[in-house]
Amino acid sequence: MRHIWLLLMALALGQPVSAQFNEKPILNLQNEDLARFNWGYFLGFNQYDFKFEYKNDLNPTDILVSKSIGFNVGLIGEMRINEFLDLRFEPGLFYTQRDLGFPGFSSENDAIREVSSTYINFPLLLKVSTRRLGNFKPFVIGGFGAALNLGSNEDSPDDNSSGTFRMKRQVYNYEIGFGVDFYLEYFKFSPSIRGVFALNDELLRDEDPNSPWTGNIESMKTRGVFVNFTFE
Repeated sequence: MRHIWLLLMALALGQPVSAQFNEKPILNLQNEDLARFNWGYFLGFNQYDFKFEYKNDLNPTDILVSKSIGFNVGLIGEMRINEFLDLRFEPGLFYTQRDLGFPGFSSENDAIREVSSTYINFPLLLKVSTRRLGNFKPFVIGGFGAALNLGSNEDSPDDNSSGTFRMKRQVYNYEIGFGVDFYLEYFKFSPSIRGVFALNDELLRDEDPNSPWTGNIESMKTRGVFVNFTFE
């Protein structure tokens, strides 16, 4: 994923890197950050994981998580507070898949659960930037959000005994990351890396309190990494 990010960033910039870092560069979009409100969109990649806590924390009972690369797409609404602070609302669609491997089963149908999730994310973020340096400006960003997991199976009457892994639909999380604004000739391009961490337990337990799938789980929380490419 790191190599894909670097390649896309180089293609999106569309001009020599030296043009961004000259001692006296030609300044692009000089009034870009002066507007009270700003709009844009983002595309990107993600890799989600789960953090498990167990009632009886024994290594042989740990659940294995196989992660994959998903994708992100969304919109941006930004309100300028001052030269260094912006309040941002970034609603987006995040798709991912995680495969869970449960110990103690001889059958693959019982041991493996595919968890495909489509999150609609609603984060409210504070972007803290440095002073603009030529045609680029580093920043850190963070905040809190809520998400809807459309693939949660929360309303399913079946549980793991019937092959259905269930999660709560509503997820609360916090997000933190960093990136760089690049001021190009016609638009502002901002690659960033974000970490997201769920605050609430997302697991819906099986009907059987001694279930071999969920009986030993104290909590299950999403955590993940995003690479976003923003165009404003």
